Amino acid sequence: MKLIKTYLAFYLIIHLFSCTKDTGINESGNYPKEVGALILTKCATSGCHNSKSYQAASNLNLETWESLFLGSESGSAVIPFSSQFSSLCYYINTYPELGSQNQPTMPLNNTKLSKSEVLLIKNWIDAGAPDINGKIKWANYPNQKKLYLVNQGCDVVTVLDSETQLPIRYVKVGNKLNSTPHQIRVSPDGKYWYVLFINHNILQKYKCSDDSYVGDIPLTPFAAGTSNQSIDNAQDWNTFVISKDSKKAYCVSFTNNGKIAAVDLENKKLIHYLPGFSYPHGIALNDKEDTLYITSQYGNYITKLDSGFSYKQEFSIQPGVTWNNNSLLDPHDIILAPNKQEFLITCQKSNEVRVFNIANNSINTIISSGIFPQEIIFSKTRNEFFVSCTNDTIKFINSHGLITKINANNYQDVKHLACGFQPHGIAADESKNLLYVLSRNISAKGPLSHHTSQCSGKNGFVNFIDLSLFSLLQKKYELSVDPYYIFAQP
Repeated sequence: MKLIKTYLAFYLIIHLFSCTKDTGINESGNYPKEVGALILTKCATSGCHNSKSYQAASNLNLETWESLFLGSESGSAVIPFSSQFSSLCYYINTYPELGSQNQPTMPLNNTKLSKSEVLLIKNWIDAGAPDINGKIKWANYPNQKKLYLVNQGCDVVTVLDSETQLPIRYVKVGNKLNSTPHQIRVSPDGKYWYVLFINHNILQKYKCSDDSYVGDIPLTPFAAGTSNQSIDNAQDWNTFVISKDSKKAYCVSFTNNGKIAAVDLENKKLIHYLPGFSYPHGIALNDKEDTLYITSQYGNYITKLDSGFSYKQEFSIQPGVTWNNNSLLDPHDIILAPNKQEFLITCQKSNEVRVFNIANNSINTIISSGIFPQEIIFSKTRNEFFVSCTNDTIKFINSHGLITKINANNYQDVKHLACGFQPHGIAADESKNLLYVLSRNISAKGPLSHHTSQCSGKNGFVNFIDLSLFSLLQKKYELSVDPYYIFAQP
């Protein structure tokens, strides 16, 4: 009987929200009839979320299905297929058993929605929030460019639309509770995205075309005679790099007996596995892709490792001091320079970016950054590096964090810009001339979020910098808890 009821409920949702009707805006605002009747009579009304007054109502216009997906001043009110992450549901819900609730209750100063009305909206969103003709926003656009970010506070990846910069999907990742996604990358061919976890020993693979799950890739060897039992429960997988042909990845386990894993991305299998690194963190390939360079975060050195995992050597990045595991510089992230002859390394304890010369295995330039430099990326169109400095409270009044910009020609033209609260993940969308900056906002002193969270903690934000002007844009969009790392689809 339970199975029959589930089937009937699914059938009704599909029938209700996917029926085909004449195109063009109609009396229901291009919403499915029942949804439109509810929204247009109780939400998109005079003095609230209609075309005449929406600018005084968080800039959210609900008069039509099309205007709904223009978003609000806080971002996307509705995420197709994810009522759990659609803030519209929080404001109309007064029933604890139906999920999160937010204040003020909508409709403002009016009769609250019935339980069946809230369920109507929730079920519609979970079915993709289609229009009256069954069209689902941001679906079936094969050439659509997207950006992907991990939320450490939830086991989800947020998908952003390059055209509007709005959150458009939330994808559940990991295959167990609290997998904690930490880093995400898109393959150079733009076809797949991969996510790495702190509390798991797998790399997960997804299609960029529809963000569907492809499979798990093991990062540790299996026990003899088994196909799923690992001989090593190595976790805290932090970072990885993908080869230029999109066929291999090299992953780093950030522990006191850290491991490096090489995997075949096409066949989803482990190739090489090597322990014996002291808190390895950042990882990068040289131009020939026959050598890896890995930072030791609680030390003053990097490790050079051949891609076949047969030879490794440590090099100090502190001139005049032998490499050691004392916490002196704390090298965090590493990136190959456009000249292919150097690596730039963020040092989070000394508040510097150090330039390592590959030919002579030594530091030739030291650049002062903001406090606690973390991620470093390169913009090809600007020929500039950008560094997120999470804890800088000195250079700008009433700020907590900044972005440091470094000219790639001579490393001497260095500028700083306050941006967000506890900025960490950064990504350049060259096509839109924008730098995305994720604000973790995990401190109690950070800004209040617009709505409640589905996960433990405060929501974070994404801020935007004009790359050509190196100026902060006024808009920022709200995300789920602890947005940590972001990557732009090529």
